[in-house]
Amino acid sequence: MNSREYIEVSIRVQPFSEEAAEIVEAFVADLPFDSFVVEDPYLKCYIQAALFQPAALDEALSACGSPSWTSKAVQGENWNRTWEQEGFTPISVDGKVWVAPAGGPKARGGRFHIALLPEMAFGTGHHQTTWLMLYAMLGCEGLIRGGRVVDLGCGTGVLAILAAKMRAAQVDAIDIDEVAVQSARENARLNRVGSRIAVSCGDASALDGGRYDVILANIHRNIILDALPRMKAALASGGVVLLSGFYYADAEAILEEARGLGLASEADILTREDPDENPQAWACLVLQSQK
Repeated sequence: MNSREYIEVSIRVQPFSEEAAEIVEAFVADLPFDSFVVEDPYLKCYIQAALFQPAALDEALSACGSPSWTSKAVQGENWNRTWEQEGFTPISVDGKVWVAPAGGPKARGGRFHIALLPEMAFGTGHHQTTWLMLYAMLGCEGLIRGGRVVDLGCGTGVLAILAAKMRAAQVDAIDIDEVAVQSARENARLNRVGSRIAVSCGDASALDGGRYDVILANIHRNIILDALPRMKAALASGGVVLLSGFYYADAEAILEEARGLGLASEADILTREDPDENPQAWACLVLQSQK
């Protein structure tokens, strides 16, 4: 399939609020959507045309009152304009990492500056899961520096780029989508680390035979659960796995699977919101291989 052939699904959220849109997103999160955009009064969901199954969408939405939805085919450049309309402004992660649009004003201060051409790939830092992963990486700098790192589901390549800027000895970036692969390569070159990041098209099976000190995966919960055994097999002794792309409520299921594989969480579940106030708070886990 041509990865530029996408379906835009517009789900009408009534009454509309960003919180209500996030709740609807939670009901369809298990479907293979690549990304979501909240645009009053809609939750817009993007999926590769070959993966779109209307019946599966209806079934997922039936649990939240079956809101109305429409769909249309979009080309890559049209989706790109949607992202541009949302506005891509610079973001800061703990004052140490700055992610900004290419060609825009450069932020002052901070240790790591990353410029991005978002295109169609996921990962500008605005989504909480990307922010959380960047934050967690700062806490693992000792392992990343001089270590072997892989970013599974790399999107724009923002995590791989930070790893390279942290002076990782080896950085592999993998994504199943050819558009994301091209985006990651372009962004790596833009940030002058293109020669230090090996970008390839593939899925979790690309980890087979690898040996990494740090594995990064900001992907869907079900993909994480399926891929965890491969991640564990590819993890060096004492290495860490950084995971996001799921809600706080899903963290325990991932932790249970991880414990069975000999991976332990050395810290609390990372989140930017109080999960008692927002059950759909996004989360991040740092798992360590037992020596």
